[in-house]
Amino acid sequence: MTNNPVDGTPLAASPLTRAVLEIDEYSAGLGWDQPARLFALVDSAKLREQEPALASQLGIDDDAAASLTPVEQDEIPAGTPLDEFLATIAWPDAVAGCALTVERLMLPPSAEDSVPAGLDEKQLAKWVAEHPDRQEVRMTVAVLRDGSRESALRLREKDATSEVLTGASLVPGLADALAATFEA
Repeated sequence: MTNNPVDGTPLAASPLTRAVLEIDEYSAGLGWDQPARLFALVDSAKLREQEPALASQLGIDDDAAASLTPVEQDEIPAGTPLDEFLATIAWPDAVAGCALTVERLMLPPSAEDSVPAGLDEKQLAKWVAEHPDRQEVRMTVAVLRDGSRESALRLREKDATSEVLTGASLVPGLADALAATFEA
């Protein structure tokens, strides 16, 4: 697949993939140890037509056909569990989709068999944080109203744009939670 020489995004990437990679790159520029960030995804051409001043402010030009513009939302309240926060969201019709970027500790599948039985959530988090094979990962997950999904994963130890993994089903639970924000 040929890469765009400007930003490294594959030329054939869908608008949703491009939006996820744009959010990942933005988040990477902020560094690690950041709070979760929520984004509305809006159709760039419709935004330019309906809100030309805002589109201009966001740098959306006439070349933005068939693209999505991520618009960062207010900060997620500290201390609020992510699933509880997402359950409170309702998007206006102008929003085509949404995306979330969040950092987590992950273990390789090979470590699943060594998880001690009977740990509560807090104990499990501590066990994972102390595990020698743990990896810090930034996940960017996006969904559209039509059910389309895309994800990007960036490992802290391989913190380079060329090392970002993408795929529609990398973080299915989070994608499901985001998709639920569009259900009436």
